[in-house]
Amino acid sequence: MNRFSYTVGLIVIFSFFILYSPKTSNLSNIVDLHQQLLIPLQKEERCDLFSGHWVQDLRDSQYTNVSCPSIPESKNCFMQGRPDSGFLQWRWKPDGCELPRFDPRTFFEIVRGKTMAFIGDSVARNHVESLLCLLSSVSSCDSFSAVNAEEMPLGIYKDTEDRSRTWYFPDSNFTLMVIWTRFLVLDEERLINGSATGVFDLHLDKMDKSWANKLPEIDYAILSDAHWFFRKNYLYENGKKIGCIFCGDPGIKILEIDSALQMVIKVVLNYINNCKRCRNILTVLRTFSPAHFANGAWDTGGSCNRTHPLGEKEIDLASLDWKIRSIQVEEIKSVRPVARRKTFEVLDITMAMLMRPDGHPNSYWGNRWMKGYNDCVHWCLPGPIDAWNDFLIALLRRHG
Repeated sequence: MNRFSYTVGLIVIFSFFILYSPKTSNLSNIVDLHQQLLIPLQKEERCDLFSGHWVQDLRDSQYTNVSCPSIPESKNCFMQGRPDSGFLQWRWKPDGCELPRFDPRTFFEIVRGKTMAFIGDSVARNHVESLLCLLSSVSSCDSFSAVNAEEMPLGIYKDTEDRSRTWYFPDSNFTLMVIWTRFLVLDEERLINGSATGVFDLHLDKMDKSWANKLPEIDYAILSDAHWFFRKNYLYENGKKIGCIFCGDPGIKILEIDSALQMVIKVVLNYINNCKRCRNILTVLRTFSPAHFANGAWDTGGSCNRTHPLGEKEIDLASLDWKIRSIQVEEIKSVRPVARRKTFEVLDITMAMLMRPDGHPNSYWGNRWMKGYNDCVHWCLPGPIDAWNDFLIALLRRHG
């Protein structure tokens, strides 16, 4: 039973005894008690879920790399030989309240008959993979009942590169999508003699059709972006080059990563807000998921060998990671006052994940394509990324 149901139940029971009590009680006392009963729910809704720290929690994960068959090999760190499991024994504790564990039954109640799309790069896919495992989880606790067989997803679409996928949960009439996109806006990779260069032209006045064409059928859009900005890119508006990242070309405005990203986020949120064919969509912008390469970059021997979280005082809130997060939050705040039957929220995971350098695959990702490189960008499953879905369901409950 969730906190709201519990509170309402107490109010109904208390009101029954008041109405049928042989003694008359003061009405103001009744009102005061009703207000006291509502305080827990009100406090949870006011609480900043994203400001807090990690505390030890010796409970088992809600799924394992054995119980969840959909974990890809590259995120299945235990299958790839990771020897330690202590990184799983932590939970996120907001400073002013508790963050409940993800409950599949509550999730399905909220999203029944709806469509949810995760729109972003491979880290967005990582998020969906965590969600799929949680939705198929089996727990010995009554409060975390196993999902019925009818709730197991049917894979109804997969693109040729297995980047974008769609699943359907028939019992809940719920559709779950992951739509892969590098930049959210239209991009074109530059070629030299027909070979890819890894340099992209971004068109701010055009959206990536992979997600924009599907937007009218989406009820919940979980957006994320940033990792592909850490390279040479050129930005265009109405066909005119307006700046570049890491280019150094003469006569072209040099843009910092956070500034270029802010330009993209602004036009994307405006596009969603002005979508006339769209539903009353809830758009959730998931903030930047930090990488944790130490002693080098991804291509110069960098690794992430830690086995436990960092403390609050050990993270750098002057870093580029935090600057990116801040402009993402700023853009959501900017669009809210002009929202047109749309709702905009932030899934602000950056602080929590800055503290979790221990949660990446590192060398345990079966790197058959990139021998000798470590993965300090994506997250092990199970792992601290599962907290993202604790955050997500809390946001959905507030808007549910």
